[in-house]
Amino acid sequence: MIDFITAHWLEVLGTVVGLVYLWLELKANKYMWIAGIIMPAISIFVYYDAGLYADLGINVYYLGAAIYGYVLWQMTFRKNKREKDGKPKELPITRTPRKMYWILFATFALTFVAIGLILKYQTDSTVPWWDSFTTAMSIVGMWMLARKWIEQWWAWIIVDGACFGLYIYKGIYFYAALYGFYTIVAIYGYQRWKRMMNDK
Repeated sequence: MIDFITAHWLEVLGTVVGLVYLWLELKANKYMWIAGIIMPAISIFVYYDAGLYADLGINVYYLGAAIYGYVLWQMTFRKNKREKDGKPKELPITRTPRKMYWILFATFALTFVAIGLILKYQTDSTVPWWDSFTTAMSIVGMWMLARKWIEQWWAWIIVDGACFGLYIYKGIYFYAALYGFYTIVAIYGYQRWKRMMNDK
C-alpha cells in the first residue's frame, strides 16, 4: 500500500494534470493527448491504493487510446493534405454515425458485464458494478473522443457524474471534486464543440 502522504500528493498531482487535460479538450487541442498519457500513469497508483481495480485497468487502455488519439488528430504525415494557408488539416469534429450506436452500446454492455463479474468474483472490490459501469462507459467515451465525435461529451457527462459519487464513497476527495467539475464542464464542452463544428 502507498503511504498516506504519497497517495495524497499523487491525487493532487493527478487532479492538476486532469484540469490541464480538460482545458485542452475544451479547445479541441491535440496536445490534450500528452496530458492524457501522464494522468493515467499517476492514476494507476491512486486507484490501486483505493482498491478500484477496474479504474486501474482502464488506465492501461487510456495510455493506448491517448497515443492513438494523438496520431489520429495530428494528421500531419501527408504533406499533400493541407489547407490553403499551408497549415496541416486536422480531424474535424463530426456527429457519431448512426450505425455506430449499436456497436457502441454492445461494446458498453459486454464490457460492463464482463468487468463486473470479474470484479465481483475475482477481487475484493466493494463496488464491483459501480466500478465496472464507469470503466465500460469510459472505454466507449475514449473511442468516441479519438474519432472526434461530438456526442462523446454525453458519455463523459454520465461517466463524470458516476465517478463523482463513487470517489466520494471511496474517500478520494480530490478526484471527487475533479470529476464533479468535469461533469459541469462536459455540459459546456458539448456546447463549445457544437459551435466549433458549426463554424467550420
